[in-house]
Amino acid sequence: MIKISPSILSADFANLARDIGRIETADYVHVDVMDGLFVPNISIGIPVVKSIRPITSLPLDVHLMIDRPVRYVDQFCDAGADIVTCHVEADTEENIHEALRKIHAKGKKAGVVVKPKTPAGAVLPFIDEVEMILVMTVEPGFGGQKFMADMMPKVQTIRGYIDAMNPACELEVDGGVDPTTCKLCIASGANVLVAGSAVYKAEDIPARIAELRG
Repeated sequence: MIKISPSILSADFANLARDIGRIETADYVHVDVMDGLFVPNISIGIPVVKSIRPITSLPLDVHLMIDRPVRYVDQFCDAGADIVTCHVEADTEENIHEALRKIHAKGKKAGVVVKPKTPAGAVLPFIDEVEMILVMTVEPGFGGQKFMADMMPKVQTIRGYIDAMNPACELEVDGGVDPTTCKLCIASGANVLVAGSAVYKAEDIPARIAELRG
């Protein structure tokens, strides 16, 4: 089954509880955390994760676009994150392994993320330690960017790695996903789709979520 993880980066932050309630037919709530260092933008952090945890029963899929995530993964888990993904580019390989270990020690699911210019093979050192791999199909840092179809071979390659080495791992795609591009992602092997503006700008959000499932 294809899972949908709407990004609250496209929600109305003045009405966040309302807008999270509007995506209750989705599978996850995607929370984009940006620090202004790893990416050139600042979004939301630990207090927001903690405040939204009580208002939804959906798992919180927290994407850390932050420098040296090992410093903060414990706090995000304690705040209510269910899945925490860390960029492989954000620290040394040793520290990313340590971040994944910390997430698991909190009883949560862990994942790694690769930016568009990062090769598929960068996930291999972590593939047997993760429940999710996220492939960015835009440059991380801002919502509303154009989908990069040339990332599909990378998605296909990582799907091959997962099938061979960790079949239970989910493969997520984030960036420019809409009712057209979702078909490319699904055909390439993704089973979790992050969508922000495509969901929140839809007139009928439950219908749009169903459409994105392919």
